[in-house]
Amino acid sequence: QLIPLVGILSMAALGAFSFSIYSLLCKSDVSINKSGNQAPWENIDPTKPQKLVTIQQKWQPIEELENVKKLMK
Repeated sequence: QLIPLVGILSMAALGAFSFSIYSLLCKSDVSINKSGNQAPWENIDPTKPQKLVTIQQKWQPIEELENVKKLMK
């Protein structure tokens, strides 16, 4: 009776560990290197979906924001 319980708990632990590794390596809002790039969110590709499931995402640049970015460079 203990074998199914151990199996379920180990699968849950493996899933949590796998998701945390996935988040560290693939997510753009998680940053491990704190000394390198101080603004990593500026390197995000807006045409690439950031969510796990994205339905009908349409991205268009905001003209005022693009003008401000050009002035800041």
